[in-house]
Amino acid sequence: MAYKFPSQAWADEFMVKINTSDAYASAAKTWEGDLFLVIEESGALYLDLWHGECRQALYTTDLASEKPEFKITANMEKWKKVLAGKLDPVQGMITRQIKLDGNLVKIMKNVKAAQELVRCATHVDTEY
Repeated sequence: MAYKFPSQAWADEFMVKINTSDAYASAAKTWEGDLFLVIEESGALYLDLWHGECRQALYTTDLASEKPEFKITANMEKWKKVLAGKLDPVQGMITRQIKLDGNLVKIMKNVKAAQELVRCATHVDTEY
């Protein structure tokens, strides 16, 4: 079954993929932080990530609903490339194709966790 991106159903399936990934759990075992993945003009996905687990995944159009440590913003075309595995989000941040509001150093210290998080996203059967 394909899940529309972005939507609550997609966020729910993403949370399942994260929480069943041994690779993510191992890579993110020390990660503490929440984030918004902002899809310009389409809302955002809020993820509460804690020690290799996703405690909450929420689709919202109200960016004032949460105050996450990180906000990662891109247009739909860039997100499609990320979800297709054609754009590494950390590389996208460094080259400013993707905008980061938050501590880039913390992300860089946890590159493997970020890569495994993206790998989980690529396993969600996605439609646009």
